[in-house]
Amino acid sequence: MGTGGLVTGAEEPRVRLPQLKLDELLEELQARIDTARGTQDRVQGLLEAVLSVGRELNLEQVLHSIVEAAAALVDAKYAALGVIGPDGSRLSAFHTVGVTEEQISTIGPYPEGHGILGELIRHPEPLRIPKISEHAASYGFPSGHPPMSSFLGVPIRIRDQVFGNLYLTEKRGGREFDEEDESVLSTLAVAAGVAIDNARMYEDSRLRERWLRANAEIGHSLMSGSDRAWSLGLIAEHAREISGSALAAVALPMEGTKSLTVEIAVGVDADAHRGLVLPLDESLMGLSYTATAPVTSDDVVSDPRITPEPPRFEGLGPAVAVPIGTGEGGARGVVLVAREAGRPVFLEKETELLQGFAAQAAIAMELAERRQDAQQIALLEDRDRIARDLHDLAIQRLFATGMTLQSAGRFIEHPEAAERVLRAVDDLDETIKIIRSTIFGLRARVGGAGKGLRSRVVRAVDEATPVLGFTPSVRIEGLVDTDVPSEIADHVVAVLTESLTNIARHAHCDRAQVALTTDGREVRLRVSDNGVGIPPDGRRSGLLNMAERAESLGGGLEAGSAGGGGATLDWHVPLPAE
Repeated sequence: MGTGGLVTGAEEPRVRLPQLKLDELLEELQARIDTARGTQDRVQGLLEAVLSVGRELNLEQVLHSIVEAAAALVDAKYAALGVIGPDGSRLSAFHTVGVTEEQISTIGPYPEGHGILGELIRHPEPLRIPKISEHAASYGFPSGHPPMSSFLGVPIRIRDQVFGNLYLTEKRGGREFDEEDESVLSTLAVAAGVAIDNARMYEDSRLRERWLRANAEIGHSLMSGSDRAWSLGLIAEHAREISGSALAAVALPMEGTKSLTVEIAVGVDADAHRGLVLPLDESLMGLSYTATAPVTSDDVVSDPRITPEPPRFEGLGPAVAVPIGTGEGGARGVVLVAREAGRPVFLEKETELLQGFAAQAAIAMELAERRQDAQQIALLEDRDRIARDLHDLAIQRLFATGMTLQSAGRFIEHPEAAERVLRAVDDLDETIKIIRSTIFGLRARVGGAGKGLRSRVVRAVDEATPVLGFTPSVRIEGLVDTDVPSEIADHVVAVLTESLTNIARHAHCDRAQVALTTDGREVRLRVSDNGVGIPPDGRRSGLLNMAERAESLGGGLEAGSAGGGGATLDWHVPLPAE
């Protein structure tokens, strides 16, 4: 019994030990099967994510789908994709998943790349952090930011260039991101780089196609004889729309001066730009025209190279000015586009496309001008032919007819009939004089460059600048060179010169504005400053002279104090009806 009991007790462990090992092996096998199944599911999820991000061609949609796929693959609550700006030191765009619109508005502006986000910019390698607050580069969170603990970040490269970074935080279940998460996310980042590159190439091709269509429309407009102002408006409108800008303006050089005048402006506060006369050395457009090369600005409002007067760029930020043509004859003008404040700066590729568009527009403008020159030559040749015919045929015949009548008058005995014949001879002489005047008019040439009222006004302001100690802003609107007769133009220049002289002597100001406008029925000159104003007991001889000039032409003069201090002079006269 005793022996039998001992034997039985010794055999029981031998039976149970293999059973326990078998259970452990089965459990381990099940765990490995589960792991393999989980790995297979994850690989399947990764493949689906790669397919989803590669399916899109719109860049914004591609970026958003990458962020969504990244969050799903590593089971993160929050995900973001930061696009690195052109300077390579901060973020220019930030795409998020998991944060609500309300939270975004509470947090404020998107991050620029400080703290841990900047760590990945400076060192573009995968980065895993168990607890964000314990990292040396932790920058803290702004007010209203959701709490975040675990962190995983990987760079996205495109052809050896870092495009941006994927940021994942808060792995669900309170767990930390592991090596497998890092590996999966790094694989997604490779596929994301390819997808982004494809989307950018597609967008570039679409953008080039839009620029080409715009050039074709402008060329057709110019060659079909459309008004130049209409064609310049097309250039500005296409440049604004295709470049995603809020404002576009086209400025052309003024003959006989060192200034540009803004002929066309479309978009935000276009009226503040239209008609402005810009100095070559204190404006973005002037600098581009002088250098015959693009000139960019990250913030057009605070750029020290741009004169702040008159204020015209409020609410705008990045801007670029490119010359219209850069051939042997120099630039024909300048086109400027500006985006709202906070929008991305103009990339080099965008500037190149805009420059190509402006160059093609310059070629179309030159071809149109050559065509107009040919038409003008044909017109002048036709006028010369008419003048020769009038001189050689009409005048000679009229003269011969007059001589014949004068000779025949001696044989007329009736006094009244003889007097009528002599009157007819006088009428013929008067007709010959009229025809000769017509011939002179047909052969007359237009005056030389720089003789128009527009150029004379700019020269008058330039001449007054050394005495004033500053450069007044000038705005000219309307067809002042063609609608305003030379007699009235002389009065306009005289009144402007006297006004600027009075400002230099008495105003004690540091800012002045000159505006010359015409609508075809009236010409108006408005001069204002920010000085001491017109004293009630001061001398008024200068104002009386200006008023007499206006009254002699059927116009008037109003002078008084400006709303913000200083003086305002408003001189206006009607234009003769055609």
